[in-house]
Amino acid sequence: MHNLWNGLWTGLLGAAALLWIVAAIEIGRGVPSMLSLRDFSPLPDSQCPPVSILVAARDEAAKLPAALSTFLALDYPRFEVIAVDDRSVDATGTILQNAARSDPRMKPLRIDSLPSGWLGKPHALQRAYEHATGEWLVFTDADVHFAPDLLRRALALAQQRGWKHLTLLGSAKMFTWGEKVAMTFFSLGFLMGIRPWRVSDSRSCVYAGVGAFQLIERNAYESLGTHRKLAMEVVDDMKLGKLAKEAGITSGVARAGDRVSVHWHAGVANMILGTTKNFFATTGFRLHIVALQIFGLLFAFLFPAFAAPFVHGWARVFDIIALVLPVIAMGGVCREFKVSLLFALTYPIGALIFIWMLARSTIVTLWTGGIEWRGTFYPLDELKRGIV
Repeated sequence: MHNLWNGLWTGLLGAAALLWIVAAIEIGRGVPSMLSLRDFSPLPDSQCPPVSILVAARDEAAKLPAALSTFLALDYPRFEVIAVDDRSVDATGTILQNAARSDPRMKPLRIDSLPSGWLGKPHALQRAYEHATGEWLVFTDADVHFAPDLLRRALALAQQRGWKHLTLLGSAKMFTWGEKVAMTFFSLGFLMGIRPWRVSDSRSCVYAGVGAFQLIERNAYESLGTHRKLAMEVVDDMKLGKLAKEAGITSGVARAGDRVSVHWHAGVANMILGTTKNFFATTGFRLHIVALQIFGLLFAFLFPAFAAPFVHGWARVFDIIALVLPVIAMGGVCREFKVSLLFALTYPIGALIFIWMLARSTIVTLWTGGIEWRGTFYPLDELKRGIV
């Protein structure tokens, strides 16, 4: 019986070690291969096409002024900001109107009602596009901060690489211990789950899109069907990347560093609340995918730590590999985000937070029969029909 158990431990930990070896090789080769904005010289004025920055805001009075100030401070000769006040009940509309009075590049819109068959954010972005005049469109959020040279460098990258769709990975502003634990783990999970360095490979089915910054040529955006194709899609930012990939539009992901930054949520509790609407949605509302993801997180990030006191021989060797490699991978994320390398040791806590977010999102969505987003409740059956 002892040999049987030892063989079982050895087999399981060997599988975990192999998983991490493969993941480490993939990340170790993939991340350095990703392009960075800092390596592209800003475009001169004569080569800068007109750009429209499109943003949807609902009750964002606390964060909107700081974001708008960075949008309007961009060092770019021809751009406009189309900001949509999506049924806000706070001072969002007033903030947008005041900004428009002081800067003609600011063009506010107001939405008072939501038509059936639409989620609030995709509808607001669709309306923004309908009023945009730029040859290129930037989709962003109302809490994101841009560096002055962002557009010049992003367009330089897109033009030199021939990309019609560009997603930028920026930096996360983190202030509390919990935020740093959660965000560093989430970033590692994004790298492992998405593998963004493969997006530009036309032979790969990998796609990506983030809410903080997506740049797309207007003609390409129109050819994939605009946000009308995403009318009832909860994870609209990611699925915009999917539509681009499926339409054969040249697409890629690059690192922006501090040129795109956002403080996602204040504290872990707000992160948990803020992801309730979309974590289950990322699985396509499929319970078996949720189960597989939770099992994968437990097996890769928590099982080796649990097994450590009980193993010896080859099982211990495999266990050490499965414990050390995630620390090394997390260390790279910590360096990218400029936080202490000690947070590389907190990945089991990050995994538990992620598991709870996914489980809670699933339970709440099934219990209530849908999601509430931007003040509107959407039944689960409608959301499933709208999945892209």
